[in-house]
Amino acid sequence: MQYVYLLKCSDGTVYTGCTNNLERRLKEHESGKIEYTPQRQPLFLETYIAFTDKYAAYNFEKYLKSGSGKAFCFKRLVKKDRVRPA
Repeated sequence: MQYVYLLKCSDGTVYTGCTNNLERRLKEHESGKIEYTPQRQPLFLETYIAFTDKYAAYNFEKYLKSGSGKAFCFKRLVKKDRVRPA
């Protein structure tokens, strides 16, 4: 399985990522191994979507990082409290 995930950061931004091992990847974020998130702790896993096709997952992640994808993300996938686009 491939997972596209959204992390809500303490500064109000949302990190979008893709992985085949969600638990390991979240531990990497929490331990500071991912460049974007060490200074934005604590992190909250807002949502994740599982895909059986890795290319579909990569394409969805790419879409969520686009202008219309960010609009969709903030309208449908992320709670509105204290969030601002990255």
